[in-house]
Amino acid sequence: MKHFPIFLAVENRRILLSGGGGAALAKLRLLMKTGARIEVFADAPAPEIADWAAAGKLLLHPREMRPCDLPGAVLVYAADEDDAHDARIKRLAEAAGVLVNIVDNLKDSAFITPAIVDRDPVTVAIGTEGAAPVLARAIKRDLEDRLPVTLGPLARIGKAFRSAAEALPFGRKRRDFWADYYFDEGPRALADSGPEGVEKALGRLLARHLCAPTRAGHVALLGAGPGDPELLTLKARKALDAADVVIHDRLVTPEILDLARREAVLIDAGKQGFGRHTPQEDINRLMIEHARKGLQVVRLKSGDPVIYGRLDEEIDALGAAGVTWSIVPGITAASAAAAGIGQSLTRRGRNSALRILTGHDTAGFVEQDWAALARPGTVAAIYMAKRGARFLQGRLLMHGAAAETPVTIVANASRPDQRSLASSLATLAADLDDAGLLGPAIILYGLAPRAAEARLPELQELANAP
Repeated sequence: MKHFPIFLAVENRRILLSGGGGAALAKLRLLMKTGARIEVFADAPAPEIADWAAAGKLLLHPREMRPCDLPGAVLVYAADEDDAHDARIKRLAEAAGVLVNIVDNLKDSAFITPAIVDRDPVTVAIGTEGAAPVLARAIKRDLEDRLPVTLGPLARIGKAFRSAAEALPFGRKRRDFWADYYFDEGPRALADSGPEGVEKALGRLLARHLCAPTRAGHVALLGAGPGDPELLTLKARKALDAADVVIHDRLVTPEILDLARREAVLIDAGKQGFGRHTPQEDINRLMIEHARKGLQVVRLKSGDPVIYGRLDEEIDALGAAGVTWSIVPGITAASAAAAGIGQSLTRRGRNSALRILTGHDTAGFVEQDWAALARPGTVAAIYMAKRGARFLQGRLLMHGAAAETPVTIVANASRPDQRSLASSLATLAADLDDAGLLGPAIILYGLAPRAAEARLPELQELANAP
């Protein structure tokens, strides 16, 4: 992010603009929506600018901007549409320590003006750092269609009521009140009775929330999916948005954590094989402690919590403590990995069953039904198997699995740094050692990437050649 978005207080403060043509007109139409004191410097201003000056909407100086004009200004716009004039304004502003924007010149501007959706006092600013103005305008149109014009009046009435709402305890109880107002009571009262009806509805709503018991805490055991935030379920997004506390695993990506409310407390409770480790008892204790305070807790797990997520232990602990819980499933790594190589985990005529296995547990490498896995056509998704690849390879070959059985290792499935390694059972361990794959990986036993699948008969022929 090269430009940090802020909302600058400009009411009764000076904003200066140099220029009197089309570029100046476009900027002035936006600036006049603010409460700033706007001053324009132009030898030959457009008629509209002269009319605005005559109506008292801005102050017009029929001359060039001078150094003595800058002190006390908060922003300067250079809109002369002439490189030499714009460069002069930039030098003046920089000498005075005032931020300057040169219209249509991103490189030389100290700030940029975003596309704006105006539902005063609700304002949405959209910026692309100059990379895609057309995209910014498209987003603006979409938001203007989505945000009703009544949003502004509701926000203005709500703002005047904020001091009364402080009678509610800070935190969830107050947030619940405002959510009821903006998304239920307020729009309905405005449609039925206008602004006066909204003010009366606010009083009734506050009384109801003051008398209501504090909502009990709750724990949502939530699947973050394999890493791509776009693969989160809608229910997961809603739970993150409502969370007071997020207790997350090490493998949950920063992009997903960014979707939590900024006010939410984020607690890293990660476990790492042969490394830093948060005991399960500590995780259970954290969930229970926060839920007993009446907070909404999200226990955020990579992938799907019902697959190798120690879900039962956490549910048992919550149940024993009398804390309510719910499960929000996520997309598991096996599905994302198979999608990443263009394959299906099951296919008619190839495999009617799918095995989901773990490469190791707390006791070490895990024994499986090796004879069943070694049968032709078997497909298995093996989690946490990088370290146990050689053990897996040896056991399967020992039980008669074909050396040419395709095996694909997918690291960081669904993420920008996803890597896929096509191998075979015969070379699995060596290929993994050579590849040096980083990040969480899953082994898809019995599957080759779609592009390589077409060459399997040829590869099998070569493998069987004397």
